[in-house]
Amino acid sequence: MFIGREADPDAPPDQKNQQIRKFSTSRHHWTSDFDDTPGMHTVVHVTHEAIQKIGGIGAVLHGLLTSRTYLAGTKRNILVGPYWHTGTDGESRLGSDGEVLYSSLDGISRTPLAHAFREIEQAFGVGIVYGRRKFTDKQTGVTSVPETLLIDVSRYDERRIGHFKFRLWEKFGLSSSRYEHIWDYEQWMRLAEPAIEALKALGAANPVDPTVILSHEYMGMPTVLAALLEGQSSPFRTIFYAHEVATMRRIIEHHPGHDTMFYNAMKLALAQGHHVEDVFGPQDDFYKHGLIKLVKYCDEIFGVGDFVLKEFRFMGSEFAAVDASLAYNGVPHFSIDPASKAHSRTKLQKYGETLLGYKPDYIFTHVTRLVPSKALWRDLRVFDHVEKHLRDANESAVLFVLSTEVPGRRSDDIQRMERDYGWPVVHREGNADLSGGEAHFYQGVQRFNARARNAKVVFINQFGFDRRSCGHAIPVDMEFMDIRKGSDIEFGQSIYEPFGIAQVEPISFGGICVYTNVCGCAGFVRRAAEVVDPGSHGLTPNAIVADYTKLPEHLLRPEHMLGIGKNEREMLEEAEAERVAVEILNRLPRTPGEFDAYIARGQALADQMSWDVVAREYVIPGIQRAGRAHRLQAVV
Repeated sequence: MFIGREADPDAPPDQKNQQIRKFSTSRHHWTSDFDDTPGMHTVVHVTHEAIQKIGGIGAVLHGLLTSRTYLAGTKRNILVGPYWHTGTDGESRLGSDGEVLYSSLDGISRTPLAHAFREIEQAFGVGIVYGRRKFTDKQTGVTSVPETLLIDVSRYDERRIGHFKFRLWEKFGLSSSRYEHIWDYEQWMRLAEPAIEALKALGAANPVDPTVILSHEYMGMPTVLAALLEGQSSPFRTIFYAHEVATMRRIIEHHPGHDTMFYNAMKLALAQGHHVEDVFGPQDDFYKHGLIKLVKYCDEIFGVGDFVLKEFRFMGSEFAAVDASLAYNGVPHFSIDPASKAHSRTKLQKYGETLLGYKPDYIFTHVTRLVPSKALWRDLRVFDHVEKHLRDANESAVLFVLSTEVPGRRSDDIQRMERDYGWPVVHREGNADLSGGEAHFYQGVQRFNARARNAKVVFINQFGFDRRSCGHAIPVDMEFMDIRKGSDIEFGQSIYEPFGIAQVEPISFGGICVYTNVCGCAGFVRRAAEVVDPGSHGLTPNAIVADYTKLPEHLLRPEHMLGIGKNEREMLEEAEAERVAVEILNRLPRTPGEFDAYIARGQALADQMSWDVVAREYVIPGIQRAGRAHRLQAVV
């Protein structure tokens, strides 16, 4: 439990804020004063990953909140999100490392803010859970315990939400009636006003020293809009943290020409002064588009990749006036020596030999979510060309694809499938094995394995990479980091990848990362390479950039561009896959000296791509710019 001075519950808000500035917890042994250094701001992260790390946003939060540079550059951090009923209660509502100070769901009240929280709950018909959540980087030991505010919006005062939606339509033209049947839209609408009132109760609403609200994707936009409605004296500034541009993702994923068509069409349209709805028609049927087109009212946009910023320019001419800057994702950096890499690599080779009957010379990997944007079929195209060359050289390889679209399978199911029919080399549809999307990908794996002689694909449709998760064929001492450390080649040739932390993670271990030119990580690696080797022109042997957007002359004409479909894309993919395969074969390390060189370069690159670098070069300067901005007051 948190202990420390009790604040007077009847004190004025500013005084109350001073009284609660110091507290500690016997569990976490952590104390803090909110730093009043000029230029340092309270930062509010509005996100669906306030409690659980689900995907990329959770990785960003963990990276920033365990970065010494970020923590030194911010005064106070508050995570805000909706409360989801997950079966937890009492002390566990904020996770195993959380500390609950207030929960109307459990009758917990250990804060002088309880009275203010109860007033908010009564006014809006919501519930509030407030406390702290612990973030720790196991490598560095850096720990932070940001405040965490969850609001249960399962019930809500209908009059209040109706009035809020009317004001948003009146001020911003947002027609909620089109989307309110979608709970993912409705819950974020309901979060907005009570979140703003709770921030005021927390003392995070001082017009002289404005709080900066970061909307992580579309989810935080209603809260941003509620902050805008505060008017001329608003105590808030706003940043849209673009981990993607949802409008563009939908177009790219649904069009058969995918990235090959889209990025060429976007480039031509922008050159001619056209924007997304001019080219692809109205997008307002999509609730995420309805929210993110209002990002133009934010004080700043953070784009996690170079193409994200271009995609926002493509949203509309009004986005040219919005301050937008890069905020690449950091890449986890782990120290490794050649012996450690060799040990992990040997374990992967042993696993391959147990499954396939031969010891592979080279280890290819792809660790990813099983979604269309990851373009796993491109891995098979490239690997097909690699296999033909390996056959000529009498060499061998294995590609471990670690991906699934369902929650983790039970250990006893894995052991049964392994025993009964040889999982993960062999799969069967249904029961505990292949889901629909997994079965579709496995068809491609089967076709490849039936033809190939010197390389095989092993599809591991399971979370985790150890004996408990993957059965008895895997070495006893195998752990997840071995697939990162021991990989020679990591694939990540997505059709839409705003950044791509996963496909560039092996770079610090000396792995060669293969991604596309439209992936956000491509720009960050290029910049890091220029720092590491000023004469490199942004090129490094540790990365291979595939370009599936380079069109032949006859498809460059505007009248042909939107007509690029599956046939044209596959023709280009086949040619590029062959080129990438040759690059891979030319770069694969084969001697101890070559392995050492890849590790040394990878460590140097990762040094320039850490979360501390991201915080220092991109995030903290952007927060400071937003804190000085007056765009928000000028809007209303």
